[in-house]
Amino acid sequence: MPELQSHYRVIIIGSGPAGLTAAIYTARADLPPLVIEGIQPGGQLTITTEVENFPGFSSGIMGPELMDVMRSQAERFGTTYITDEVSQVELDVRPFKVHIGKKIITADSLIIATGATAKLLGYESEKVLMGHGVSACATCDGWFFRGKEIVVMGGGDSACEEANFLTKYASKVTMIHRRDELRASKIMRHRVEINPKVEYLWNSTIEDYVGTAETGLQGVKVKNVKTGEVSFFPCDGAFLAIGHKPNTELFVGKLDMDETGYLITEPGSTRTNIPGVFACGDVQDRIYRQAVTAAGSGCMAAIDAEHFLAEAE
Repeated sequence: MPELQSHYRVIIIGSGPAGLTAAIYTARADLPPLVIEGIQPGGQLTITTEVENFPGFSSGIMGPELMDVMRSQAERFGTTYITDEVSQVELDVRPFKVHIGKKIITADSLIIATGATAKLLGYESEKVLMGHGVSACATCDGWFFRGKEIVVMGGGDSACEEANFLTKYASKVTMIHRRDELRASKIMRHRVEINPKVEYLWNSTIEDYVGTAETGLQGVKVKNVKTGEVSFFPCDGAFLAIGHKPNTELFVGKLDMDETGYLITEPGSTRTNIPGVFACGDVQDRIYRQAVTAAGSGCMAAIDAEHFLAEAE
């Protein structure tokens, strides 16, 4: 791998499918980038078990292995990596300044691929069982629960959408919600209300998970928020649909964001409100949030950055 330099034409912050695809494309365009991987190289896919919906792998591939393959591919074309976190970015100067600990590295263009983090409940058992019965992505993992009984935590549009989607596989889906009615939009509520496979546990939250990585999830402990009573609810899978949080803290007050913190890009491009700064993947995609769409937008960001740099010469 090339040695770390003090200046790059392109710096990519983030090392998930979006960031690594951007790295492959920029490196092949003779713009070998620096990828700042963060403390979780590979992003969310590194906590996913088998990935069966990424094109090119007919038998599926483990999430960490997929990211290793993408990382090696980008490295082959000259990408440099640093496994560290960015502490500050200066976007009001040219070249841009990226602070990594005590180092300051400059860049002519910046691709932001810091992703989004699924909101979790934070229990220790959740970490153990993530990928072994606990999931935050119905589209990714629903197929593994054919004929099983599962629960979905949440009551908004995302929860309703995931519950409805999961009934294609599961024999029964129970929505666990802390209120006594769903807070989703009317049309989303209607879709689950008419679905015979969907049931409800009102005024309740998941208090803990029961199971091991070896045996998988056996059920959840459910707390009634009104009475405080805790009971065991048997299930084979638990899906969290309580929202995602885009990893955009670094860019508050510097880049345009929507009301929930997702970076805003120009329609049909990855351009942000600052010329030379591009955003791709889940950090700007609040709708699809799939590895393949993240990779696609990473390709777009690389091409946008290439065009920007060519026009600036």
